[in-house]
Amino acid sequence: MDLLNTLVDKGLRRELPTREEALAVLATSDDDLLDVVAAAGKVRRHWFGRRVKLNYLVNLKSGLCPEDCSYCSQRLGSSTGILKYTWLKPEQASQAAAAGLAGGAKRVCLVASGRGPTDRDVDRVAGTIKAIKEQNEGVEVCACLGLLSDGQAERLREAGADAYNHNLNTSESTYGDITTTHTYADRVDTVTKAHAAGLSACSGLIAGMGESDEDLVDVVYSLRELDPDSVPVNFLIPVEGTPLAKEWNLTPQRCLRILAMVRFVCPDVEVRIAGGREVHLRTMQPLALNLANSIFLGDYLTTEGQAGKADLEMIADAGFEVEGAGEVTLPEHRTTAGGGCGSHASAGCGSHEGAGCGSHEDGGVCGTTVPAAAPANEARTDLVAVRRRGAGTDLAPNA
Repeated sequence: MDLLNTLVDKGLRRELPTREEALAVLATSDDDLLDVVAAAGKVRRHWFGRRVKLNYLVNLKSGLCPEDCSYCSQRLGSSTGILKYTWLKPEQASQAAAAGLAGGAKRVCLVASGRGPTDRDVDRVAGTIKAIKEQNEGVEVCACLGLLSDGQAERLREAGADAYNHNLNTSESTYGDITTTHTYADRVDTVTKAHAAGLSACSGLIAGMGESDEDLVDVVYSLRELDPDSVPVNFLIPVEGTPLAKEWNLTPQRCLRILAMVRFVCPDVEVRIAGGREVHLRTMQPLALNLANSIFLGDYLTTEGQAGKADLEMIADAGFEVEGAGEVTLPEHRTTAGGGCGSHASAGCGSHEGAGCGSHEDGGVCGTTVPAAAPANEARTDLVAVRRRGAGTDLAPNA
């Protein structure tokens, strides 16, 4: 296809595709899907080889959020039955992080529900960052705490944070349909604050909330303009008890097209498959590694993920390798331009309340036996399990 050849050439030159080209990727047929994956895979391998970066989430404070994000199980008035607890102590968070690092993760994403941190909250997180870094040399730490006030990004940087995540989630034109308690501009402002403070900015999206192709392209182009080092792509998990519980709009093929479009628009950026990969990509997850160079290991914020051992086996079986702690994630031109994510031995990550540290907060599936395949696009509520282990519990985490 001439379209794919053009997109590969542009990706290798870091040239922005046209909106029409990006929309055309989303409109390709299933017959052309493997060609799309192969083309985007050339761009991925050019900038990132066959390395897969592993990230690990620690939910510092679960539930009890005053915001009304429609996709989020921690939202105001949620009836989802998730774990609810206040701030973990630094030693508890460090212990939780150690499990992920032992499983091969090189980045820890510290997430807390809520509109945004108070100055006291920033002090709490600073203590947690210090505890994790003292016990794990070279670890990357990303803070994901919601909307930032003036000066807070600088304080997190001084405390040792390498990155800050806050997702745009959807297009500006549809943002008011998803959340009413804060604005799209508020989110852009927080990403800008993180950038300005010298933190590696991470910002991404949630697909599957009923948006159009145009909305998806809009948000990805907005992300390109913000120039984060990392773009997490979340696939909505419609959890019972949230307003979007009936929005089962994604197929594995649709997810692959979305990831390919993101790779073409953001060719040299860490593209992370975040929440929902187990539920929506299912057995097609290995193909997605040809598009994204980063995933989360183990469980998510409020839902269970694929068994950590299965993640590692999938990476190896697909012919990829786990990125080592001493390897630099980003291409040299990005690391020398401003010292962003992956530019040194400790560089950052992820997202906020409804898409914590780049992982859609309701994005997981337990590592149990998968039932017989359901018809395409049928709701797979059997693949969604609320997290009952790890942070905030007495049970060992999945890593």
